[in-house]
Amino acid sequence: MYYFCTYFDHRYLSRGLALYRSLRRHCPSFRLWVLCMDRKCYEVLSQLSLADIYLIALEDFERGDHELLRARQNRSLIEYYFTCTPSLVLFILNNWPEVDLITYLDADLFFFAEPAPIYDEIAGHSIAIIEHRFPPHLRDRERYGIYNIGWLSFKCDEFARNSLLWWRERCIEWCYDRVEDGRFADQKYLDDWPARFQSVVVLQHKGANLAPWNLANYTIRTNGNFLLVDEDPLIFFHFHGLERISKLIFDPDLSNYKVTLSRVVRRSIYLPYIHTLLNVSKKVSPFFEKASLQSSIRGEKRRSRAHHRVTRLRRMCKGVLNGKLLLVFNIGE
Repeated sequence: MYYFCTYFDHRYLSRGLALYRSLRRHCPSFRLWVLCMDRKCYEVLSQLSLADIYLIALEDFERGDHELLRARQNRSLIEYYFTCTPSLVLFILNNWPEVDLITYLDADLFFFAEPAPIYDEIAGHSIAIIEHRFPPHLRDRERYGIYNIGWLSFKCDEFARNSLLWWRERCIEWCYDRVEDGRFADQKYLDDWPARFQSVVVLQHKGANLAPWNLANYTIRTNGNFLLVDEDPLIFFHFHGLERISKLIFDPDLSNYKVTLSRVVRRSIYLPYIHTLLNVSKKVSPFFEKASLQSSIRGEKRRSRAHHRVTRLRRMCKGVLNGKLLLVFNIGE
């Protein structure tokens, strides 16, 4: 049994449901706790009544947590979401005694294979974290954190609880969407964890947390029904920054990473994810008419710039406009 948790609001509902579908396909037995960051998200997921999902209403999560509620008053919405990460993991460990190991997942992850190899690495450790694995030309991005929050695992033991309590205290003190004094949001606090805490493992599987920022490190190829990252099977991809620009145009936000998507990555990684997003959006629309893959807490200015690029470029060609900037798929809804 795999135990997972995540959080999102109505803006990320389609992405959260895509994550859930990928878990249903690749995990033989799992439970996923979802902290619903607004009432609309909770209502829609309640109506869908999906198997293996346990919903947590924001008011239940916050009830009696005066420190967390005070922190909410002095930061933005996205900063408050970041603040909640360690508290969510502790909330589950404190309220579901059967959970022996809980893994936090970002809602924009998508699984392509069972995560058993990752759990083999975790065995014998209390805490599992994963590096961004920036290539040399992006190494300066470690100012945002050596490790990525996308996947974090914690056993129900003293070592893990100590790290979570320390992390929660730091996030309540300071958790802002900017780099300041060696801190960034909830993420930069992890930089010294292998030295600060006992029983920490840094995950090494190349197919775990493949993402736009580390694609340049690897050769991605197909082998039968499997996708390989060098010699390791792709387990999950982190679709950070992907946004829908128009009906058939999706921006993978790759310009900041100086990487061009290969044919394999476009067709075998991005296309299946986009198909899933479009499908779950259809499923959600009867309950939530305004469900949109263009919704985001961030990115309004970037999306406006992307629309300008689309207007200019789509006059010139069809299909894939630019593998570095934009994806255009001839797929219907």
